[in-house]
Amino acid sequence: MTTPPPAHPAPIAPPTPPAPPLGRTLCAMITPFTPSGALDLDGAQHLATHLVANGCDGLVLSGTTGESPTTTDDEKSALVTAVREAVGERAKVITGIGTPDTRHSTELAREAEKAGADGLLVVSPYYSRPPQDAIEAHFREIAEACALPLMVYDIPVRTGTRIEPETILRLAEHPRIVAVKDCSHDFLGAQKVLARTDLAYYAGCDEHNLALYAVGGTGYVSTVANVIPNHLRAVLDAFDAGDTARAARLQQQATPLIEAIMSAGLPGTVTAKALLNALALPAGPVRSPLQPAGRRTAGELLSLHDDLIST
Repeated sequence: MTTPPPAHPAPIAPPTPPAPPLGRTLCAMITPFTPSGALDLDGAQHLATHLVANGCDGLVLSGTTGESPTTTDDEKSALVTAVREAVGERAKVITGIGTPDTRHSTELAREAEKAGADGLLVVSPYYSRPPQDAIEAHFREIAEACALPLMVYDIPVRTGTRIEPETILRLAEHPRIVAVKDCSHDFLGAQKVLARTDLAYYAGCDEHNLALYAVGGTGYVSTVANVIPNHLRAVLDAFDAGDTARAARLQQQATPLIEAIMSAGLPGTVTAKALLNALALPAGPVRSPLQPAGRRTAGELLSLHDDLIST
């Protein structure tokens, strides 16, 4: 009688990673305005509902794409309240409260908490170009102002000052500083932070969405998600399913539209709003000093969009 071979234990499935604290597929949502330039809260609710229904599990309001420099404090709070009401608990609602004035930012943080935000997006203080120790103190003071989690927003092309990786490593020690939106274009620096912290790390530049995700990033905070939320989510979903070839193909297919929206000489807010208007979704005009895209640009964006969704 032969002895049966020893049974091999069933493989143990790896533990499911915890859900990102502020979502995975976040849209840097535009702020809709009426034709006269007033805040369009009905439009914001309609757009927010559309984005969540089409793949966004987080909405970032009043950031760069949301024209935060030209909206008032009251408008920022009203926008949070309206979007929270529209999406309920189906998506995280994060709002930008970064200003060059630490005291003003802490006031906005408290107002955001009252308005129903789930988290804060905080850009480094611009124009004054403080040194790294002052930038660190700025973020820490804001993090102490309320109970909301904070996403550090590094976009030196607009602020004039980089948040160095070493500064982010120190900020990661604070229990309410939980995430980074990276628009630094420093891929090595991003990997240093990923390797040494548990921060949720988001691509802030759409051309980096897949690349950063592949080395351990959390997801994206995307301007282009205003117009192709399903497609961008499909990139990450394919990667998670192990189909890296499909993920790469989907990312590549989106590249012409990403380039046209983000790198064609106009701010992403302007191009995203032009395309949203062409798609009959709430957007409206931009506020001065921004100027709207011309009819030709809008037509080219719509053509690229239609080509993408037909593939």
